[in-house]
Amino acid sequence: MKDEVTGKADELKGKVTGDKSEELKGKAEQEADKMRRTGRDIRDDIKDNADDMDAEARAREREAETVRQKRSW
Repeated sequence: MKDEVTGKADELKGKVTGDKSEELKGKAEQEADKMRRTGRDIRDDIKDNADDMDAEARAREREAETVRQKRSW
């Protein structure tokens, strides 16, 4: 979020001074920050889904073990 705020400040500074390169630099910083946050969100979602799948697999394994123990002929 810090980079987005810094980028916005650079963009405004570029607009005020008429410096297109400063304005574009600010826009680039803002977009880079958005991409980093999106990447983090995707990573966190994948990790959460993997953890859920792991928990489900462990629960199934416990159920299967219980069934195997009951069938001890």
